Amino acid sequence: MTQEEHRSGLVTLVGRPNVGKSSIVNSLVREKVSIVSERPQTTRNRVRCIDSSEKAQIVFVDTPGVYPARNRLGEFLLDEARLALEAVDLILYVVEAGPFSPEPEEKSLLGLIGALKTPSLLVANKADKLKEGVPLEVVLQPYIGVLHPLETLPVSAKTGFNIDLLRDKIIATLPTGPSLFPEDMLMDHPERFLAEELIREQVFRLTREEVPHGVAVQVETFKTPFEYPERNKALIQATLYVERASQKGILIGAGGKMLKEIGRLARLSLESQLGCPVFLELWVKVLPEWRKSPQQLKRFGYGR
Repeated sequence: MTQEEHRSGLVTLVGRPNVGKSSIVNSLVREKVSIVSERPQTTRNRVRCIDSSEKAQIVFVDTPGVYPARNRLGEFLLDEARLALEAVDLILYVVEAGPFSPEPEEKSLLGLIGALKTPSLLVANKADKLKEGVPLEVVLQPYIGVLHPLETLPVSAKTGFNIDLLRDKIIATLPTGPSLFPEDMLMDHPERFLAEELIREQVFRLTREEVPHGVAVQVETFKTPFEYPERNKALIQATLYVERASQKGILIGAGGKMLKEIGRLARLSLESQLGCPVFLELWVKVLPEWRKSPQQLKRFGYGR
């Protein structure tokens, strides 16, 4: 294939929390590059995930969901979503297939996207939940009228329905040109960042609603056999920071049971991603009101 035929570009995913943006990215890239949970605001950073093939390279920018800002962390997440709209070749606006109308916090973002010259596709995820006989255009009309997308497409990241078709439609919109990143690269963040995200994913999955959003994870030690040949397994030591002593108690659990389960599941995910055995050690510390501190937010990668 000639360079003139090869396509490449940046594609950003935007939408309200918990519609499955990260799941769609994982399905399209065919690897787990974004963490997933049932809770809103699981994704906190813009993460570039890269799908390379013979005919195209798609650089997906996975963003935090649109959500009201209640503290400095919330403001950072909204800024991340808005910044992801700049200088991209295509916007995928993701909604849940069903009779939903734009939420108040979505309306300003929808208006911004509608006013941009950047082309967009309206993607209705969880299409397996769409009732028979309900036309998709009717369900999505509130979004279509504002976004004016090139096309609408129902998909299911869970079952794989229309994922290949979505990839083809994305490629068709991208400009011709060479790859933007090395073709063996999956994401633009280091493995240390991925380790922090996989640990945080298990916190989201296992703890109560008030705990996950007050947790930050910082890897203190990250040594793998690939960097240290004398090691037969990776050594990862990380600290989970919470805002209150009560949150620390929940994370540790009776007799340390909760922290052990978080560690066990995170270790399995890490071993799958890193391709080697992992020794994982976790600690929990209280750092009051870290989400309101610009200094602490920057320390945890949520500031500029």
